[in-house]
Amino acid sequence: MHLIRDTAELLDRLGLDPALLPAARRAAELFPLRVPLAFVERMRPGDPRDPLLRQVLPLEDELAEVPGFAADPVGDDAALVAGGVLHKYRGRALLVTTGACAVHCRYCFRRHFPYADANASADGWQSALDYLRSQPDVTEVILSGGDPLTLSDRRLKTLADALADISHLRRLRVHTRLPIMNPARIEDALLDWLAGTRLDPVMVIHANHANEIDATVAEALARLGSRGVTLLNQAVLMRGVNDSADALADLSERLFEAGVLPYYLHLLDRVRGAAHFEVPEAEAVALHAEVAARLPGYLVPKLVREIAGEPGKTLIL
Repeated sequence: MHLIRDTAELLDRLGLDPALLPAARRAAELFPLRVPLAFVERMRPGDPRDPLLRQVLPLEDELAEVPGFAADPVGDDAALVAGGVLHKYRGRALLVTTGACAVHCRYCFRRHFPYADANASADGWQSALDYLRSQPDVTEVILSGGDPLTLSDRRLKTLADALADISHLRRLRVHTRLPIMNPARIEDALLDWLAGTRLDPVMVIHANHANEIDATVAEALARLGSRGVTLLNQAVLMRGVNDSADALADLSERLFEAGVLPYYLHLLDRVRGAAHFEVPEAEAVALHAEVAARLPGYLVPKLVREIAGEPGKTLIL
């Protein structure tokens, strides 16, 4: 997987104005640029407002200090219980498997997360597994990060097998952008460990715009579906990316064509550096209502916000 880490290379490949470079480099000092070439190749050359580019290009807007935007907008720090385990909600727990990711999304709610101090793999998963064994009401484990699929299949199989040995677990859920960013990652070894235990496999991918799903992505998603993996999508509503009913409806249609059900449409997590992406709640509600009027109910994602300390995602009605 070829990764672009230099803002000059990104601008050059897309034929964009070099005048964007100084501001992009300043923003990248706070949160580095990282994007796979395969994703860049789906962007429109010469268009600084391309919705895929906007998700990854560092902008000077990120340097602004905006009241209400914080380093930990969803209360992850308070929910850390053991060895990289986040336990916020009844019945399920999340493992921060790694801090590595194929892409640095500029709106990422974990862009300031202390991965060095909260990594479930640091002791070979032992602390995390011990905690899960002690929680009989937990029936679902979520692998997150970073992106869990940046880890090797050997390590992930070891973890999946250990989780399957915990009798009260029923489902294994993987949150990942790799099928979008690097569809070649969906190979036989991955399919074997994900679908090869007694746990029901669920994969929640993350696409924000229909243009992210090209033929190679659709093929990777079809491989997952053919092995019985339930596929869901969560998107983030963002200014300049998908803040129109057309964009949101097109995304739902394209996801369904690829075998994925729209699951959540998140209001922006108010993380420091991402204020320029925010769509006001009233506007979000109006957009969501327009999408609901166009599409069958199973193609309309739930509009939600994550609020620190709440027992689940908060539905926005």
